[in-house]
Amino acid sequence: MSFCMCYRATTASTAPRRVALFSDFIADSSTKSLRRKWISQQRVKSRRVGNTSIRASWQELAGVVVFSALPFSLVKAIANSSIGEALQDRMMKTKAAAQRNEQSARTARAAAKEESVWFGDARPKFLGPIPFDYPDHLKGEAPGDYGFDILLLGREAEDFAKFFNFEILHARWAMLGAMGAVIPELLVRYGGFNFSEAVWWRVGYAKLQGETLDYFGIPGLHVAGAQGVLVIAFCQVLLMVGPEYARYCGIEALEPLGIFLPGDINYPGGALFDPLGLSKDPATFENLKVKEIKNGRLAMVAWLGFYAQAAVTGKGPVENLIDFLNDPVHQNLFSYFVHS
Repeated sequence: MSFCMCYRATTASTAPRRVALFSDFIADSSTKSLRRKWISQQRVKSRRVGNTSIRASWQELAGVVVFSALPFSLVKAIANSSIGEALQDRMMKTKAAAQRNEQSARTARAAAKEESVWFGDARPKFLGPIPFDYPDHLKGEAPGDYGFDILLLGREAEDFAKFFNFEILHARWAMLGAMGAVIPELLVRYGGFNFSEAVWWRVGYAKLQGETLDYFGIPGLHVAGAQGVLVIAFCQVLLMVGPEYARYCGIEALEPLGIFLPGDINYPGGALFDPLGLSKDPATFENLKVKEIKNGRLAMVAWLGFYAQAAVTGKGPVENLIDFLNDPVHQNLFSYFVHS
C-alpha cells in the first residue's frame, strides 16, 4: 500500500541524480528494444549506486523497526496494565446483553436474506437464463454467490469458507489500493496539488532506484529513505502481523483491550468496525454485503488493468482514461497491440 501514497521524490545524496522513467522510452520502436534498454540502465544504475545508500540508511531502518513494533508493544502494555483490567471489567458487564442483542440481529438478518433477491435459489446466476448444472454446495447463502465454481474449489464447506475469507480480504485491499492509485493523479490534475510523482507505478520504480521519497510531498517526511522496496515491504509485514494474527485468533483477540465485537471474522461489527451503524437495519446490512463484494471484485479486475496499462503505456490510470475519452478510436488496447 505504500506505493499508493502521494510522494515527492528527493535525491539520496548531494550529487544530482536522474530517475530513468519508463515514459522516457515510450518512443522506442519496439517493446523488445524498450526492455533491453530498461534492463541495461538498471545494471548501470546498480553499479553506480552500489551499497552507499544502504550503508547510509541504517538509522532510518532502525526507525522503521521501532515505528512498526510500537503498536504491538502499546497494545500489550495496555492489556497487562490496570487500564486494561478496568476496560475488561467494563466490557464483561455489558457483554452478555450485547450477545443477546447480536443473536436477535442474526435472526433478523436471516429473515432478511430469505426475502432478498440476492440470496437463495432465486438469486441471479452467472449464466443468467442459460441452463447450467450449478454446484450443490452453492446455495446462495454467501454474499455475491452467483453459482460460479466450475472448478469445485469450494466443494467442501471448510474450503468454501476459507476461499470466501480470502476473497473478501483481497477485495477490500484492492478497493483501498485502487483509491491510492487514482486519487494522487486526480489531486495533481484537478486539485491543484504539486507532487513531483503521482503515478503509482513510478513511485515504486523510484524506490527500486534507491530514491528517497517524501510522503505527501512534504520535504523530510519519509519513513523509509533510500533503502528501496525491501524495507517498505518489511515495514508492511510487521504492521500486518498484528491484524492478521487477530483475524486468525478470531474476533475475541481484542477482548483483552476491553473491545467486544459481536459479529464474525469477516463482519466484526461493533462501534470499532461499524461506527455509522449501517448494520442496524438487517435488510440494509445484507444488501451492503453484496455491494461490497461486487465492488471488491471490480477493484481486483481494475488492478489487472492498472498493471497492463502501466506495462504497455507507461502512464497512470487517470491519464489513460482521459486519453481514451479524448480519442477512443486510437487510444485503446487494440491500437497498442497493432502498433507494438
